[in-house]
Amino acid sequence: MRRPGEGTMLKRPYYNRHQLKQVKGLFGRFTIVAFLIVILIIYFIVISTTRTNYVSPESSSEIDVEKLWNPADSGGWRPSSTPRSNWPPPPNESNGFLRVRCNGGLNQQRTAICNAVLAARIMNATLVLPELDANSYWHDDSGFQGLYDVDYFIKSLRFDVRIVESIPEIRKNGKTKKIKSFQLRPPRDAPISWYTTTALEKMKEHGAIYLTPFSHRLAEEIDNPEYQRLRCRVNYHALRFKPHIMQLSQSIVAKLRSQGHFMSIHLRFEKDMLAFAGCFDIFSPHEQKVLRKYRKENFAEKKLVYSERRAIGKCPLTPEEVGLVLRAMGFNNSTRIYLAAGDLFGGERFMKPFRAMFPKLENHSTVDSSTDLTDNTQGLIGSAVDYMVCLLSDIFMPTYDGPSNFANNLLGHRLYYGFRSNIRPDRKNLAPVFIKREEGGFVGFEEAVRRVMRGTNFGGPHKRVSPESFYTNSWPECFCRVAGGEDSGDGCPPENMMEVLEERLEREMTNVTSNGDE
Repeated sequence: MRRPGEGTMLKRPYYNRHQLKQVKGLFGRFTIVAFLIVILIIYFIVISTTRTNYVSPESSSEIDVEKLWNPADSGGWRPSSTPRSNWPPPPNESNGFLRVRCNGGLNQQRTAICNAVLAARIMNATLVLPELDANSYWHDDSGFQGLYDVDYFIKSLRFDVRIVESIPEIRKNGKTKKIKSFQLRPPRDAPISWYTTTALEKMKEHGAIYLTPFSHRLAEEIDNPEYQRLRCRVNYHALRFKPHIMQLSQSIVAKLRSQGHFMSIHLRFEKDMLAFAGCFDIFSPHEQKVLRKYRKENFAEKKLVYSERRAIGKCPLTPEEVGLVLRAMGFNNSTRIYLAAGDLFGGERFMKPFRAMFPKLENHSTVDSSTDLTDNTQGLIGSAVDYMVCLLSDIFMPTYDGPSNFANNLLGHRLYYGFRSNIRPDRKNLAPVFIKREEGGFVGFEEAVRRVMRGTNFGGPHKRVSPESFYTNSWPECFCRVAGGEDSGDGCPPENMMEVLEERLEREMTNVTSNGDE
């Protein structure tokens, strides 16, 4: 007689054994699949590594230098600093007069002039023609009137700010006298609020204020696109060099371009920059003494170790390093190069390796050695001519593009002037490549240089990331997109207050000879 549940108890062992076999079978299959997946992953890693190490003509490390002779891809963007919203002209009555003294070189002065116009707009002030502190830096007393077209400057900004050449005299108590300006020293990168409070209060109290020094005395990043566009109208439209400077520049460009494309390079291998950066060790003991003396007299005391500075890209590239970068990118010894630079520290021994790689080197003196050209390209005027030649060159390469450097403003101007090609060496990532080469036995040096340079921007629209300056990259505030719609917020306005700079500047450069007396 079967007991309750007895049949069930006899079937369980068989059922469990059958289930176990199924589980083992599934586990085995999963193990095989997993093993195959691991094999495939290892295979693809090996293949990927092999492809990375092997450089073929189609490899991502290659750079098509022929494309660099043409402007970069605009992505449908074009320069436009026309106001996009309500922008009323300056009121009939201002709060007083604003004077500024723009110190430093050409780049710092242009930046300061742009900031002065914006500060005057913010305070509803009448701007007195900015003073250029030329004597202390250039030993040149050309001033604003000797460098820029004053009438054009005032006229082109008449819808933005009121400008006068000097503070007018006033008649009080039967006597004629000038308003005495109250002198103020603005904080570095001062916010707008400083101008609407401290500066404005003194202006209303005294009738005029004098801001000195005025280099980097207004914050660059301002959350008001119309203010930023005003800066661009000043920098890329209103600040036009005098006709004879444009004529000299056109003469040089015409001679260079008569033989085809040409590249311009700003070699910042100069005493002041080398002393500032603390890059001494490659020089002779006497030269190091000169650099240390200059640094002590002009810059704050700070312990700087050359090897550490160079390793993080804080030293300007040597002329030889510039040549090695260009050769690695694919430029050959037939490349025509215009050099914009002051006196290179260390002399010809540093230029010799560069000249051996690229013998077709020119500057504003060698392009035309006539007395007229040489005599008229000294000091600030010489810097202005270099600026224009670099602006109009097919490719521009700075070797040091810090915020107070000639190249800083020029890069922004070339971006605005039709996305012209630039070669901006990534000094930080190139430093270990050069150091390894100097240590010897570096196979694949040129490939390593190309890989670094492929990661740089050659002149197209790109997001501005600190420490890049607004004056180096005014995109997107001072640009509009041709294909943009009303909803996108970046479409071009239906009518431009000014023509696109490229068309206007090309016309000026073409006609400047016949219109030199205008």
